[in-house]
Amino acid sequence: MTHPAAAPGGTVPAPDDGSRERSIGLASGVAAYVIWGFFPLLFPLLKPSGPMEILAHRVVWSLAAVGLVLLALRRPWGWLRDAARRDKLPWLAAASLLIGLNWLTFIWAVNSAHVVEASLGYFINPLVNIVLGVWLFGERMTRGGLTGTLLALVGVSVIAWENWRGLWVSLLLAASFGLYGVVKKRAKLGALEGLFVESGLLVPLALAYWAWLAATGASHFGSDARASALLMFAGVLTALPLWLFALAAPRLPFGVVGVLQYLGPTIQFGLGITVFGQVVGLSYWAGLVLVWAGSAVYLSSVFARARKQRVTPPV
Repeated sequence: MTHPAAAPGGTVPAPDDGSRERSIGLASGVAAYVIWGFFPLLFPLLKPSGPMEILAHRVVWSLAAVGLVLLALRRPWGWLRDAARRDKLPWLAAASLLIGLNWLTFIWAVNSAHVVEASLGYFINPLVNIVLGVWLFGERMTRGGLTGTLLALVGVSVIAWENWRGLWVSLLLAASFGLYGVVKKRAKLGALEGLFVESGLLVPLALAYWAWLAATGASHFGSDARASALLMFAGVLTALPLWLFALAAPRLPFGVVGVLQYLGPTIQFGLGITVFGQVVGLSYWAGLVLVWAGSAVYLSSVFARARKQRVTPPV
């Protein structure tokens, strides 16, 4: 049986490099956001460690995990000199601070029973990404894209109307991760290499805090095998979705990356009202419907434009 897209000779034309890169980016982005969606299940297992201790271990063990992968892949280490250049190091330093702030806020939110508020932050973040994509990267927005964005904006406004007390958590998560995406796009460094440098820049701070905890007898690492293993696992699991996100960001339009992120908060919201037992009102549900509808409209307009560009014959 001949493949529907087969050429007359019976062979299937290989996709062009652009199509292959977009496929890699889409698969990586979906995987990253699904993992982030289920992340809230991990942090309660790390108690009684506090948010700062968890953050310190995430930094240290994610650096170790990425370093082992780089060694296993036998990557040349000359890129470290490139990363230290004046035009790259400031972007990487900014990325380190932004992702550290994002991690700390999210850990605190989950372990303080604010999972729903955290999910709202990641519902807002795609709107931030879309605005930044148009403003900083010159991405054009179609009529359908504008309609979808406005629907999602109204939905977020409806949600925020009765959830203003936790809005600072939502806004901080949205802003920090949106700006992190911008600097990742500016800092032209490989996915694994960039993550290694970002984690490495935070490690001195993490080790200093870790040493202070140990000196004061407040460290939970080493208290028992389970606690230690989970803290190490948190770092390893941190590296995986960030690496996937780093693969996706340069391969996809910034707006598509933003729309994909609705996968994560949708899962988090479901966990918040089921596993974590948070209660939300009717306005939250109404706002979510608008956000989901806006996301669907925006994403369909992006894909429709992509299909049109593929079928338009060259002039």
